Amino acid sequence: MITSIYASLSALIIVKLALSVIKLRRKNRVSVGDGGNEQLQLAIRTHANAVEYIPITLLLLLTLELNGAPTILIHILGATLLIGRILHAMGLPEKDFKKRVLGMQITIYLLIGLAVLNIVFLAFAGALKF
Repeated sequence: MITSIYASLSALIIVKLALSVIKLRRKNRVSVGDGGNEQLQLAIRTHANAVEYIPITLLLLLTLELNGAPTILIHILGATLLIGRILHAMGLPEKDFKKRVLGMQITIYLLIGLAVLNIVFLAFAGALKF
């Protein structure tokens, strides 16, 4: 399944972000929360944001794949997910507002697009009975 490639790459992004949080926790000797450290707070939110958006996006990508979408479309949408999440992850800790906003725009539009595409594919497959 194609989605497994993007799920695996997304998992690596999440692990990288988690390791950044762990590193900053150790450096600042903070076991819970952010200890008032802005850099740690940004790292925590960057990780949390990825964990909040990646699973639903992957679920929608998988259902689209299972609904028979063309392989190239799944690859394009999966790559779009990775680009959006990487841009956001780069932008938040660096306080690069443009990357952060672009990353979120890509993610939100992708979620909307995946939702609509799943509905359309189901409708054309005759699976939706209104």
